[in-house]
Amino acid sequence: MKAIIVTDNKKLVWNEVPAPVRKEGEIIIEIRAAGVNRADLMQRAGSYPPPPDWPQWMGLEAAGVVAETAADSRWKVGDKVCALLGGGGYAERVAVPEGMVLPVPKGLTFVEAAAIPEAIATAYLNLWIEGGMKTGDTVFIQAGASGLGMVAIQLARLLGVKVVTTVGSEEKAAFVRGLGADVVINRKKDNIADVLAKHPADIALDCVAGSELGPCLKTMAGGGRWIVIATLGGTVSEIDMRDFFKRGIRLIGSTLRSRTSEMKSRILADLERQVWNQFSSGAIKSVIHKTLPITNAEEAHEILQNRENMGKVVLEVV
Repeated sequence: MKAIIVTDNKKLVWNEVPAPVRKEGEIIIEIRAAGVNRADLMQRAGSYPPPPDWPQWMGLEAAGVVAETAADSRWKVGDKVCALLGGGGYAERVAVPEGMVLPVPKGLTFVEAAAIPEAIATAYLNLWIEGGMKTGDTVFIQAGASGLGMVAIQLARLLGVKVVTTVGSEEKAAFVRGLGADVVINRKKDNIADVLAKHPADIALDCVAGSELGPCLKTMAGGGRWIVIATLGGTVSEIDMRDFFKRGIRLIGSTLRSRTSEMKSRILADLERQVWNQFSSGAIKSVIHKTLPITNAEEAHEILQNRENMGKVVLEVV
């Protein structure tokens, strides 16, 4: 089969690789579409390797058709599914533990379904499990127009949570307001900490960190949970530790990819029970910025690198 591999000079090439072999408890998916995530750019650069036992090529989420399965499996050959992956989505086929697979929501295309698993599982893990989000909270979400940000905003609004988010343009500001954001901060014009001081957050979902982390922590509500999932703004910040521990703020580092397959399966099972039908009803939207053939993976990465996207970029396997 073929997959997108990274060459020695960091180019992306659609090349022959070994086909996956199904192990006990796994299914094989014939991939029709794969979501593109900023973590893919990190893996391509060599700073975010896949967990053991997953393919070395990129791709944290995909949708397609079940091609191989066990006789007693929930899944049958021909089922339309989407999956959360430890890697391997930029390919024609992938082997996945059964628990990391969900049905394509009724009414959605493979492209729309491929854009869902990584973002919704990350949002659920961090807002609900790590953050303990509940009705009446105020949540601060960095990069609201990103694939993760748009899903996190919609999930929070379903629970009756006040959402504060950041964007980099007025066009993106209008986009996230349409998703339900209450307060929108233009990071190129506004001082983030000054705005947050007027809207103290109980939970923060932060993919930026960097030097602004320290000043922003001072604005949190007492007992707040600041969850860092990436460091796009840098890895160093100065924190006033006296203020930090006096107010009982919790600073949490969290990645979905490092969690076990068993935990990821539990997260997806919860999501299927609690929110999966919201995609079919339209209460949660899978917003696609651009769809490209998988052989155009370079172009897809450039879109994310340049922060052009409002919603997800998806690669089609055709």
